[in-house]
Amino acid sequence: MSIIKIAFQLIGSLALLLYGMKMLSEGIQKGTSDNLHRFFKLMTNNRLAALLTGALITAVIQSSSAATVMTVSFVNGGLMTLQQSIGVIFGANIGTTVTAWIVAIFGFKFNIAAIAVPVFGIGYILRYFKKLRKESAGEALMGFGMLFIGLGLLSKSIPEFNPQSIAFLSTLPEGSILSICIGVFSGLVLTVIIHSSSAATAIILTMCHKGLLQWEFAAAMILGSNIGTTIDTVLASIGARINARRAALVHVLFNVSGSILAIAFFRPLLFLVDFVTPGSVESALTAHIAMLHTLFNTINALLFLPFTKRIAALTEKLIKPKPGDIPEDYKLEFIEVGNSVGARDSAEYHIMQVEKEISDMISIAVNMFSRIQNGFENRTEHFITEHFDFIKKREEYADRMQEQLSAYLHKCMELPLSGRQRNNINAMLHIVDEIENITDDCYSTAIHLKRSIEKRMKFDPKDMDRLHPYTDLVKQVLTFVNENINKPLSRDGFKAAQDLEDRIDMFRKNLKKVARKRLEEGADVKTELLYIDMVRGIEKIGDRAYSISEALSKTK
Repeated sequence: MSIIKIAFQLIGSLALLLYGMKMLSEGIQKGTSDNLHRFFKLMTNNRLAALLTGALITAVIQSSSAATVMTVSFVNGGLMTLQQSIGVIFGANIGTTVTAWIVAIFGFKFNIAAIAVPVFGIGYILRYFKKLRKESAGEALMGFGMLFIGLGLLSKSIPEFNPQSIAFLSTLPEGSILSICIGVFSGLVLTVIIHSSSAATAIILTMCHKGLLQWEFAAAMILGSNIGTTIDTVLASIGARINARRAALVHVLFNVSGSILAIAFFRPLLFLVDFVTPGSVESALTAHIAMLHTLFNTINALLFLPFTKRIAALTEKLIKPKPGDIPEDYKLEFIEVGNSVGARDSAEYHIMQVEKEISDMISIAVNMFSRIQNGFENRTEHFITEHFDFIKKREEYADRMQEQLSAYLHKCMELPLSGRQRNNINAMLHIVDEIENITDDCYSTAIHLKRSIEKRMKFDPKDMDRLHPYTDLVKQVLTFVNENINKPLSRDGFKAAQDLEDRIDMFRKNLKKVARKRLEEGADVKTELLYIDMVRGIEKIGDRAYSISEALSKTK
């Protein structure tokens, strides 16, 4: 067979293998999009949970690249901290070894192609008959079938190679540093070219099955593949925020350092694999390769897991903030940042992105109000020099947030949504508007406070003392909303917000009544009216916060 024909057969079978993996991964992700990303976010509260999450998610979606790219996207969007991402990245390396076991167990011992075609056919029926409402499951089945059809064709194509074309491998000293380095480099290049460590592992397993690779050289290729898989994470971090770039660096450092350690202890590692794997290397080479893949990544993860804080600190030293990392202007685009492929077409991912932005927005509002409280307690030039400009800039920033978040949410409405998602997006639109109104009211109150300082207005000390418990009540309801933002509010929680709102209204009526009485008694009109304006502004903030709690009570 001519070299050109062999090349085209390899390219075609490899394309089927890669596309099958892509369809399988995307089908599973779409079918679980309503829960997968939320689970991803919730199950990363500690290092071990993050490790298990990364392993489980990767094993399910059959793509470590998708899992790590998704992680970088979450870090970039602020949905996950840098330390949380480290555990997930470690776990993703363990989860990706499932593919090697599937190929090793089913790919060569059974005539998997015989059932792959019917599986593909069933998947096609589920995918394109819309009335069945199983499009995602159909896509996953089509991907599974295509993956093993490609693997079968790849296996048939490889024997057509002239053995002389790879004869140089047998001339390399077995286990020498040179042969190990060539093997690592070969695995790295192969993985970078095809952008999939799982597919690279499948190819290595196929070549081992055909007797074209020796055990130690194949093991070195697996180590190289582990380094090459970081390319997708690096590409996903290009143009992303600083912590996303740090998360990508974690992936590179982890995989490279782990591979270097494995090379340094190459012989002991192979001995361990041989010890725990049933059968000899000659009779069960593919099982040995799969076991090597699993042991290497598991040992690597457990070895580095206790040092997540130090690893995070190291990346922070290596990648320091630049002026462009914290933009003065707010920008939220409806795209997967850093060319992410892991969370594409997921409405739940976009909703989580907005939840994070809403959380930031309410925190800005609470901070603004805290500074106003400080101004009431210390009504001097200090408020103007230290706080007023901050409040003004934050109000302008919140305006931009409201504008872009609303546009983002309206675009979310165009995605396929469940009833729960559509209901919650409507609530989010209302919440975003109300938070922006709070920042407006904070700025208006700050202007009144600034004017009273500049005009050297004198308020009755008792009146200013009465403002303290009043502002404390508003701060309580704001804090309550901040703590419960993005959560369905229970009946008891909403009742607590109502009680605070009632107390604020009562306070406001009493304060205004006292101010009007002083006006009738001949007090300075401008001073009393300004005092009433400040009281009214603070009450509006409480009203907005109560309105947000009402919206939260209607979320699901």
